[in-house]
Amino acid sequence: MRKILAISIGLAVAGSAYAAEPIKLRVAGNLLATGLIQQKKEEPFFENLAKTTGLPLEVDYKPMDVIGIKDAEGLRVLKSGLFDIVTLRIAQVSRDEPFLLGADIVGLNPNYQVTRKVVDAYREAFDKRLQERFNGKLLGIWPFGPQVVFCNTPIQGLTDLKGKKVRVYDQSLAQFIERIGGVPVTISFGETQQSLQRGVVDCAITGPSSANSAGWPEVSTHFMPIGFQTALNAYAINLNTWKKFTPEQQATLTDAFKKLENDIWAYSEELFDDAVRCNVGKEPCTTVKKYNMTEVPVRETDLKLVQDAVASVSFPAWSEVCNKSYAGCGETWKKLLGPIVGMK
Repeated sequence: MRKILAISIGLAVAGSAYAAEPIKLRVAGNLLATGLIQQKKEEPFFENLAKTTGLPLEVDYKPMDVIGIKDAEGLRVLKSGLFDIVTLRIAQVSRDEPFLLGADIVGLNPNYQVTRKVVDAYREAFDKRLQERFNGKLLGIWPFGPQVVFCNTPIQGLTDLKGKKVRVYDQSLAQFIERIGGVPVTISFGETQQSLQRGVVDCAITGPSSANSAGWPEVSTHFMPIGFQTALNAYAINLNTWKKFTPEQQATLTDAFKKLENDIWAYSEELFDDAVRCNVGKEPCTTVKKYNMTEVPVRETDLKLVQDAVASVSFPAWSEVCNKSYAGCGETWKKLLGPIVGMK
């Protein structure tokens, strides 16, 4: 009897020790070069995730550009299980899954308010696609903010981009630049500052805060704060890793990422407004470096050019590509987002 009791106690202790074993999470985070959202929100969140959730976690967080992973490889890294949680830069990974870019084609998201509606309407289908094709579960979606244009040559509006070489980062933006007469050039974010400096490109598009952190205003003269896209990013977890958690633990993780998502949305808008002022030397300027670029006023004709792009350029071109890999892609988009933009 004593022997049986001793064995039972031993098994209970062993089981308890096993249950307490931490779940290791390897995280491929956003590019260090992108600036404050990565530094102030993303990295602290992951470094403190075990403490804030109370879950048995051992988190190893590394930015993609530190460990040599290209942002365009995000979906492949997620599917392979090489990392458990991956930051997905939607425009950059869209070649592997065009459907994801449907939430941020040119002209669709003119401001944060509309972007929120778009993301909420697209979220479930986005998650389903990740699960079906890349063995990943969506944990959150957030925007870097409106993507604007910097030029190292004078411009007065979008029509002045005609004939100019413009740095872009996805096909939707490339097609729009072509439509207005520009020459789209695909260059990674990390190489853009030098490309502007050397005249490889005349203009380049990204968020005002990221550009400021990367020194773009040092090598460009004109800044036009018109938003083409909002540069959506997502966090996804490999499904094999997700299934290691109990339903209660999954709920705790979901809540933590929801809070992070909301926090980044608010911070992104704060950074955007501040960086716009900082880039052209206005006050208050508190988050990034102050420069003295020439601000190019956004005219109604410029706004209309971008807004009209959804129906005339962005959606037709994007859906043609997406339908080839996902039957009914365009119709799904119209069902989910058509009511928001007035397309049937």
